[in-house]
Amino acid sequence: MSTTITPALKDRSNGTCELCTTEEAVIAFAVSPKNNDVIENEVAICQTCADAMENPDAVMHWHCLAGSIWNAEPSVQALSYRLLYKHKDQEWASEIIDTVELDEVVSNWALSAFQVKELHRDSNGTELLHGDTVVLTQGLNVKGANFMAPKGTIVRRIKLVPDNVEQIEGKINDQTIVILTKYVRKS
Repeated sequence: MSTTITPALKDRSNGTCELCTTEEAVIAFAVSPKNNDVIENEVAICQTCADAMENPDAVMHWHCLAGSIWNAEPSVQALSYRLLYKHKDQEWASEIIDTVELDEVVSNWALSAFQVKELHRDSNGTELLHGDTVVLTQGLNVKGANFMAPKGTIVRRIKLVPDNVEQIEGKINDQTIVILTKYVRKS
């Protein structure tokens, strides 16, 4: 998300882009996943850098990050590192990354853009969603109950276990149980 640059951000950046340091800063760029609610989440950037972020062919523009990565502001460091990491296959970007040791919080912030959210998936790799219907792919001995759920049992309106992508909850014989996703397929 980008907004008009605030006087405080303009003052911090001396009115100059905090990435390339050559052009006038005109955009307050929030470094995701954070937003523009505080200046510490923003980077003052020029229109050229904003356009280069949208253009995958603008690789050569980012040589300027060799300087901005050393900026004292964590948001500038995070965005610079993120852009360098995006081009890590380029020798010059890889060399810059190798010379920098960022604070762990800043590097996690920078790399958060590349993290893929883990999803609940069935035995075939199909994404499972809250409320789906699944079929057991093998018989399961239900612990704590005196029954076995046979292969082919249909479990309706499953619930995803929020802190474990390998587990779902469902009702079998009117009893809510935890089922491993590797033993179900979406129907």
